[in-house]
Amino acid sequence: MTTAERELDQNTNFDWNRIQESGKEVEPLYGPGYTGLINLGNSCYMASTMQVVFSTRSFCARYYLNQDLRKAFETAPADPTVDLNMQLTKLAHGLLSGRYSIPAIQKDDIANDATSISKAKQEGIPPRMFKAVIAASHPEFSTMRQQDALEFFLHFLEQVERVNAGNPALDPSQSFKFGIEERISCPSGKVAYNRRVDYILSLNIPLEQATNKEQLEAFAKLKEEKTSEGKEVSSDEIVRPRVPLVACLANYSAPEEVHDFYSTALKAKTTAIKTAGLISFPDYLVLHMRKFVMEAGWVPKKLDVYIDVPNIIDISHMRSKGLQPGEELLPDAVAEDEGSQRLMANEDIVCQLVSMGFNQLHCQKAAINTSNVGVEEAMNWLLSHMDDPDIDAPISQGSKNDDDIFVDASKVDTLLSFGFQEEIARKALKASGGDIEKATDWIFSHPTASTSADMDSMSTSPPGVDAALADGGGRYRLIGIVSHIGTSTLCGHYVAHIYKEGRWVIFNDDKVGVSVDPPKDMGYLYFFERLDD
Repeated sequence: MTTAERELDQNTNFDWNRIQESGKEVEPLYGPGYTGLINLGNSCYMASTMQVVFSTRSFCARYYLNQDLRKAFETAPADPTVDLNMQLTKLAHGLLSGRYSIPAIQKDDIANDATSISKAKQEGIPPRMFKAVIAASHPEFSTMRQQDALEFFLHFLEQVERVNAGNPALDPSQSFKFGIEERISCPSGKVAYNRRVDYILSLNIPLEQATNKEQLEAFAKLKEEKTSEGKEVSSDEIVRPRVPLVACLANYSAPEEVHDFYSTALKAKTTAIKTAGLISFPDYLVLHMRKFVMEAGWVPKKLDVYIDVPNIIDISHMRSKGLQPGEELLPDAVAEDEGSQRLMANEDIVCQLVSMGFNQLHCQKAAINTSNVGVEEAMNWLLSHMDDPDIDAPISQGSKNDDDIFVDASKVDTLLSFGFQEEIARKALKASGGDIEKATDWIFSHPTASTSADMDSMSTSPPGVDAALADGGGRYRLIGIVSHIGTSTLCGHYVAHIYKEGRWVIFNDDKVGVSVDPPKDMGYLYFFERLDD
């Protein structure tokens, strides 16, 4: 075992013990709201997420307080086993009623033995039917493999929104939805505003903002000395960076350079400045910590870092101000042909490809289908589409539009694991000929490429005008944490900690108890509830 492998093993063991509170005297809890979920085989990603979701007032009211179980059965479709609203009602009553939150006494235990009852583990409930329904539209969740809790959470909310589309007033997923506005400023002095909606705020972790730099430097020297002596660093000696959550939030709003930005005012590529803010503050704010990053050679790595998260945060300063007096919007791109919105091939790209011996018509199609990103991207597309049956058809008839271009689902999943939205990931892969590395570069060089149809991409409206989005003050209280143990989101284990009735409670599959030391600095997903002033 190499030094790096030994250190990784030490970190994993430490995370496992700290997050699961191993070795702690955790007092079991029973009753309403304290029901565990049986692990169906690597289903902890689902169990931890659903425990936090049903601790929110919106989901509790929709599927438990305001929904009678018998009435739900009566009003369900012909087959309630495949109705998501029915299965959520069933799951809510199972988790929140307390009916199934009782100690699991062994057969040989004495029924009146109070000691055995107080220390017994509850049976919990197996959410098999719910898993079958929620996984029906996502084949990965129907497997027995570990999944990303973030991906499941987003998929779950999308499905809840879909089944409640006929009555948005009852849709509890809206309590998580908020608007994001990005402002792009180019050297021309003109600006562009890009608006979209999301359920989570994904934050990079600026390691350079660590508050324990002196300790990190001392640890680096100690590690170097011990390595030179052939000794191992003990788990007690390991020092991890500590980054405040406020630094992560500030990093999200900080100005960022966007290279190769095409300015419609200058009619050329330039370097623009991008800033981002929120146009609404949801009832529940979910923060996703980007602990999984790509190292050189596109090797995924999990950041071994602590995030100092306070119980109360204030993000009022992150509210977007919208178009300001005196600002002028960048002009819309005008199509070459007034009667057509079809993209025209870049002549420079076409000429370079033709000089390599390719057919000119094929080169034009390659440039169009890669959005004129560059010669290399167009060549990759050309080489992979030489045998297309319509490759020789005229462009007016045979050029592919976005819907016709095949995108490898596994490559889309890879980009999703980086934290990109699915629609943007697909668009980037189409533009880059299916190359993941180039698709990632394309996304960063096209910050206005959001494909969300929920909000206008170019807007002069003031923020907060969408009445469908919940909004309020910017002060939030931490109510839930989903932590991950392991080297990848697709392996390891997930555990939830939830603030209930004035105390932190650990939900580790079917084990529920009073948390002794909640790992607030080790979360993967943080759930905050807006405080009403």
